[in-house]
Amino acid sequence: MIEGYENLESLAAKTEAILKIYRKKNLKQLKKMDCEIHDLHHTYTDKIDCLQCANCCKTLGPLITDADIKRIAKALRLSTSEVVASYLRIDEDGDYVFKKMPCPFLMADNYCIIYENRPKACREYPHTDRKKFYQVFNLSIKNAYTCPIAYEVLSGILRIK
Repeated sequence: MIEGYENLESLAAKTEAILKIYRKKNLKQLKKMDCEIHDLHHTYTDKIDCLQCANCCKTLGPLITDADIKRIAKALRLSTSEVVASYLRIDEDGDYVFKKMPCPFLMADNYCIIYENRPKACREYPHTDRKKFYQVFNLSIKNAYTCPIAYEVLSGILRIK
């Protein structure tokens, strides 16, 4: 974990209720804040090195789409059925996810061996640069328990007046 974020879960838990109240009281304002939120996203993605953390790759199992499976298969020079058999399972919602975590493609140095072909969910994480961010605000609260960038962006929103 990145220095200063060893207690990320505790920090996120302390701000969760405040953020939920903020969203409820400021939804109209939040709908107009994409530019400010994207600025926060860029500030913290520049300051926080994901390779020092990789907590998302170690703990969160992304949804894997059929397009992701095809891309991964091509990158690994395997058939799609080999990718499914080797790396994936179907979860309780009927979606493909990795058989186990950490991600099977995460190396010891936190680099991803399929980075250029990683699943869409991985490419978009932590979703703090999304248009209409207010739509993923609650998801971002959940992500703040895992991702220092999500935590800092949400904390930054609280500081915006």
